[in-house]
Parts: sequence; structure tokens; C-alpha cells
Amino acid sequence: MKRLFWCVLIGLMLLAMVPGCSQGEAKIRIATDATWPPFEYVDEETMEIVGFDIDLMTAIAEKEDLDIEFVNVAWDPLLAGVAQCQYDAAISSITITFERAEAMLFSDPYFAAGQIVTVRIDNTDIADKDDLGGKVVGAQLGTTGAMEVEKIAGATLKSYDEIGLAYQDLMNGQIDAVIADNPLALEYVGKNSDKLKTAGEAFTSEFYGIAVCKDNPELLAKINSGLAAVKAEGLIEELVDKWLGSQ
Repeated sequence: MKRLFWCVLIGLMLLAMVPGCSQGEAKIRIATDATWPPFEYVDEETMEIVGFDIDLMTAIAEKEDLDIEFVNVAWDPLLAGVAQCQYDAAISSITITFERAEAMLFSDPYFAAGQIVTVRIDNTDIADKDDLGGKVVGAQLGTTGAMEVEKIAGATLKSYDEIGLAYQDLMNGQIDAVIADNPLALEYVGKNSDKLKTAGEAFTSEFYGIAVCKDNPELLAKINSGLAAVKAEGLIEELVDKWLGSQ
């Protein structure tokens, strides 16, 4: 009897040591900076993270049977976290750039965007980015918008941890303009049409991709497979209508 007891006990101990047998596999952590409407933001009523990117990543996960959870994290720690594999992946209106691709993997592109200038509604001396010399221009720290401001001769960059603060300063007259992705800019202009307007057209051509920890090419392959499947079903067009249709 004792021998049977010890055999059962040892068997249970060995079973507990096998990965995945004692508990379910950990969720795949997807980082997002939920301050970038309409792609990712916190719904004030439900306090849930919603947006174009959230719907897209959820659909990809369903296609590939991925158990995901979204983690709301600020922009700079998001990029650093994916580069250091603290997060499995990130979807957050992330422009694919050569520099970023050296530190992380990227999915196939899923959305085309560009940088655009926003000014106050009563502004008469800024028609496009070429008029920003000698001006103070806001952008979110570490974004392609901030990179573009730094390329403009005579422009002074004022960096923000959260893009909404830049638009607030613009409306309050504390800066002269903001440079950001055109879908985001149009969202803010649409909600503050009595205070803000865009100046000129988008002046860059960029593509969003899903960033993945460089040590996990298997996850990247699954994300690309799921992305291809939902693209083929017309999901991107549906999400454009749902989240950007009013722009």
C-alpha cells in the first residue's frame, strides 16, 4: 500500500514538473499605448481599451487561436519593452522604420498613414510644414512625428509623453502647431472643429505594422497568417468604415 502511495505521489510530482501540465500556457501579452484614438484608446464609459488596432488584433488572435491580453503602456516603454521582449508583441499605430526593425520584428503592413500639421482655427501664417521655421511644434516623444519636427530647419520641438497634451497646449496657445499621424490628427480636429484645423496635406508616407519580440519568429508567422486571412475577408475596409468613416 505504501509503495503504491509513493508511486502515485512521485508520478504527480513528475507531472507537475512538465511545462503546461500543471497550469495553462501564459497569455500572449500585446502592448498598446491607449492614447491614440481612433486606433487605441480607453472608452470612458466601459474603461476598456478599444479602437481599430484592438479590433484587428482580436480578429487575428481568433483566426490563429492565440490567447492574448492587451497591456496599456506608455509609448517609450512600449517600444523598449518589445525590443527587450518584456512584451510578446505590440499593436499601437506603430510605423515600420528601419531603426525599429533592427530591434524588433514587424508583421506585414496593415495601414497606410502620414504625418500632418495641425494648427489653431484662427491661424493664418502656417499653411503647411514649410511654414514651421521659427515655430514651436508639439509631437509625442519617440514618434515619427517628433522625428519629422527635428528635420524642419528653425522649428523647435516640444515633446510630450501623451499626444493629447500636445493638442491641449495647441488649443491653449502654448505651442504653434502639432505634427502627428493623419488619422489621429483628423480625430482631434473632428472633435474640436471650432478650435483646430489641419494645415496642408499629409507629407510623409508610412505603414503601420504589428511589432513582435525578435526572439519569437513563430509568433510573427502566426500573426502574419492571421493578418492575411482577415485582410482577405475585407476586415481592414470594415474597420476603416467603423473607426475612420466620419473623417
